[in-house]
Amino acid sequence: MKKPNIGVLALQGAVREHLRMLEDCGARGIAVRYPAELQLCRGLIIPGGESTTIGKLMSAFGFIDEIRLLWREGVPVYGTCAGLILMAKRIAEGGRPLLGLMDITARRNAFGRQVDSFETDLEMKGIAESNRPFRAVFIRAPWIDEAGPEVEVLGEFGGRVVAARQDGMLVTAFHPELTGDDRVHRYFLAMVEEASRSRAAAETGG
Repeated sequence: MKKPNIGVLALQGAVREHLRMLEDCGARGIAVRYPAELQLCRGLIIPGGESTTIGKLMSAFGFIDEIRLLWREGVPVYGTCAGLILMAKRIAEGGRPLLGLMDITARRNAFGRQVDSFETDLEMKGIAESNRPFRAVFIRAPWIDEAGPEVEVLGEFGGRVVAARQDGMLVTAFHPELTGDDRVHRYFLAMVEEASRSRAAAETGG
């Protein structure tokens, strides 16, 4: 079976770690540095990093409209940490959202500064249940203040939403690529496969 091409936006942040995790899961990771490379991808990961810096680079290189177009064409998108902020329709502190794809309100640096980074075990719906929780790494992490009615909450910590899904979009406030646990990436790859089947059926009228 041919490996699916999964892009990782390679402007800033934890790119190599995502690529390594994708390869371990049996996918082909592509470091996406130019908008034209998005057309090679069956799924896209927007990694953690510094959301303001990534946003400025996305604007400068012409990624914003192209990623929105990719999403409208049915290609799943997954945002980790800063990626969550970039995908949100609303920012709690105000300011203009960037991609505005997911019906959530994101709060930047909600858990504190770099020195407040921490790890914890999370239960995640459909991914990591109570008998085997997910060890989540939070680094200057956001959380989701509000989620729209079409958003499915997948994980919470301290009463705050830290993982969610809406259709073909997935977001986590933490960094699964920094652990040895590939379950979140495999979950996203299952979303990619589901979307690919749906597009193929639509194209053939099946």
